[in-house]
Amino acid sequence: MKIIVYSKPGCHLCEGLEEKLRSITEIELEIEIRDINTNNQWWQMYQYEIPVLFLATKEGEKLIPRPSPRISVVQLSKILQKLSQ
Repeated sequence: MKIIVYSKPGCHLCEGLEEKLRSITEIELEIEIRDINTNNQWWQMYQYEIPVLFLATKEGEKLIPRPSPRISVVQLSKILQKLSQ
């Protein structure tokens, strides 16, 4: 499963979410971090919304609702497992 995270350096919410994603062991995740500072279109779209998560599928990118910063790794894993079905 490939997850795309729109982020920027120094964003504590982004860093916390990335750490939780990397802690998931129940499913195989490929995590791509996209720094919105490197692309003007990403910046315009996500500057007030980061972190923004997408599930990469054959049909394209599917938005994943942003989880609470307080979500546990187990809860996040369950959400992603449901999306992968």
